[in-house]
Amino acid sequence: MSCEACRTIAPVTVQGYSPKGHYETIAGLKTYVTGNTDGKMGIVDLYDVFGLASQTLQGADLLAVRLNAVVLVPDFFEGDALKPEYVPADTEEKKQIIAEFMAHKASFSRNATVLLEAIPEYKARFPSVGKWGAFGLCWGGKVTVLASGANSPFAASGQAVDERLMSNRRMDVADAAPLSIPHIILASKDEPADAVTGYARVIESNESGGHVETYSTMWHGWMGARADLDGEESRAEYTRGYSQLADFFEKNLQ
Repeated sequence: MSCEACRTIAPVTVQGYSPKGHYETIAGLKTYVTGNTDGKMGIVDLYDVFGLASQTLQGADLLAVRLNAVVLVPDFFEGDALKPEYVPADTEEKKQIIAEFMAHKASFSRNATVLLEAIPEYKARFPSVGKWGAFGLCWGGKVTVLASGANSPFAASGQAVDERLMSNRRMDVADAAPLSIPHIILASKDEPADAVTGYARVIESNESGGHVETYSTMWHGWMGARADLDGEESRAEYTRGYSQLADFFEKNLQ
């Protein structure tokens, strides 16, 4: 993990939420399926490095209900997500474990290929879906961007930040430049302002459109495994984030 927030902010354990969906094996991956399987919209929801966290599944449920859509959360890590005890990465051993995880199991390019190769089966399994969208949380955001270039099978995509945008290094504009579909970015206070601005300029300069917004009181991962759903403000901002995503997809997947 290249960003300071990813290395230091641990996931939050949530008790008491019962996911509304179920699991199926689709395109060779265990996949959380929620919402209307006969709906006209479909969204692939890509989790962060902590995998099938309760907060991530709850967000998928929120999108599904709001859009009357089918939402899929594939388990790219095949049950072997990054363990919470490795964060913060405050020892050399933890840093090495994370580096190996990011280079192999969580390889961005490999998983972007896995995602794109799964689309034909998604379309066959859910034939009523007219348009598909994709949304990624942190790690999943990077994969989503890589799958949103020329000839993308998605009609719109979005992310709550990605590893490169979050990096202390400058944003890799090459990742954003090929975007060929409407794209939304929801950033936190932990992202460098100039990097967010740079990404916004790329989106504004292409012909596809999109939206970039910073949630100024939220931390990196507030919509995924690091979401604090017990805090009044953080829960409200979590809900607002998913509502904003739903608005975006409602507009672009009709």
